[in-house]
Amino acid sequence: MRRVALRQHYYLSFYIFMPNRKIIPRKPVEILLVEDNPGDIRLIQEAFKEGGLSSHLNIARDGEQALSFLRQEGKFEKSPRPAFIILDLNLPRKDGREVLSEIKKEKSLRQIPVVILSTSTSVEDVSRAYDLHANCYIPKPLDVERLMQLGKSLEDFWLCTAILPA
Repeated sequence: MRRVALRQHYYLSFYIFMPNRKIIPRKPVEILLVEDNPGDIRLIQEAFKEGGLSSHLNIARDGEQALSFLRQEGKFEKSPRPAFIILDLNLPRKDGREVLSEIKKEKSLRQIPVVILSTSTSVEDVSRAYDLHANCYIPKPLDVERLMQLGKSLEDFWLCTAILPA
C-alpha cells in the first residue's frame, strides 16, 4: 500500500489528473536561485536543464533582488511563487543570512523551503543557517561535474521526493 501511495505522489508531482482520466503535464515548477557568481548560475542552469524535469529557474543576483522577487515588488510584481529557494550566503547588497532571516519571519514566505548553497563550511555559518531555519545546508562543490550532479540531486529530491507546501 505504501509503495502505491509513493508511486502516486511521484506521478502527481508531474501531472494533473483530469476528471475524464486524461493526464496532462503540469506547468514548470518555479525555483528561485539567489546567486551572484555568473559561472555558478550558468552551471546550475545547465544542471537543471539536463535533469529532464519541468522546472523554471528564476535568478536573483543579490539579497535585495531576492526579497523583491519573493514579495512581488517593483519589477517583480508578477513574479511566481517558487517551490523552493537555493540561496548563497555571501551576496552583495543584502547578505544571504539576512535574506534567510527575513524569509522565515514573513508568514507568507516562511513555508518555502530554503536550501543554502555556499562555499563556506564553517561551523558558525552552518549553525547560524539552521538557527535561522534553513531547510538544508550544502557546501558548494568546487568542480563542474559535482555542481552539475548537485543540481540534478536538488531537483530530484525537492521535486520528486519531498512533498512541498501548496
